[in-house]
Amino acid sequence: MNLSPRITRTRTTRTVVALLSLAALTACGDQSADKAPAGAAAKANTPAPTTTFTENGVTVTLSVADWQASKGTLTAVFTPEKKGFHLYSTELPPTGIEGVGRPTAVNVTGVLKTDGKLTAAADVRSISVPGVDAPMPVYPDGPVTTTLPVRADGKGDATVLLGYASCSAKEGCTIPVADHPVHLRLTDDGPTFDTH
Repeated sequence: MNLSPRITRTRTTRTVVALLSLAALTACGDQSADKAPAGAAAKANTPAPTTTFTENGVTVTLSVADWQASKGTLTAVFTPEKKGFHLYSTELPPTGIEGVGRPTAVNVTGVLKTDGKLTAAADVRSISVPGVDAPMPVYPDGPVTTTLPVRADGKGDATVLLGYASCSAKEGCTIPVADHPVHLRLTDDGPTFDTH
């Protein structure tokens, strides 16, 4: 059978249109087996609650991530404002060594409780400080990210207490910060930072 080129193109075009339409309908079919419940999808798409403050030469950014079944991870990023400044280790005693330095610290009070140990995503190194006999455990110059597993013992108010001191070998140290409060509210929807 000899068909004119015009008829062949018309049939080819119809076939392509029919196949594309079928593919589009198949793609729009019911995919409920792959979908999470509507509430879980909404929470998964909600950004983690975050807040920031700056005090004594360090900017601290706090967030709460992976909040499920009243548990999550509190992350604090401590960023010295000036280049060449470091923070002290989380393992430093609360009053430092021979009174020098203060630990990088994250504690919680109220309905929020710790559910593990504070960890830092930086290696500790030791430095010598004039007038101090023992080596000082510090993090490398620049930002330090800490994480603390937390859980809620109900709904209500909580406070995150942050402490740190930043120092530079050339410029000395900033005034230490102890127990800087950041307030949270825990509801059925999870934690939110107070904005006042």
